[in-house]
Amino acid sequence: MNTAIWVVQILLALAFVGAGLSKLLQPYERLAARMAYVNDFTPGAVRAIGSWEVLGAIGVVLPAWTGILPWLTPLAAGGLALNMAGAMATHLRRREYPAIVANLVLMGLAVFVVYGRLVAMPL
Repeated sequence: MNTAIWVVQILLALAFVGAGLSKLLQPYERLAARMAYVNDFTPGAVRAIGSWEVLGAIGVVLPAWTGILPWLTPLAAGGLALNMAGAMATHLRRREYPAIVANLVLMGLAVFVVYGRLVAMPL
């Protein structure tokens, strides 16, 4: 079980580092051209979401790996699940239903890490 949780933690970290860095490093106009929902948010809000995603990605792996403040790992995973809830709400409002599938998968993985690190295999 511990191995499965670690695999999911690493997958979450990779997914959210990639998503977060794209929001942080690309110009707002380029993001808006690729992802229509970006037009619903200010550039600052998009950068904040990107920062949230990168910090969550770091938090879902680093504390568990180092053993320093390991209680932050399930907290970070919970934050990523909440982030996906917000993403789902945005995509529902915009009627972008295919995007919700990816949101649900990432949310499910994050909830699995929360459960795994709080109940099944606490750190």
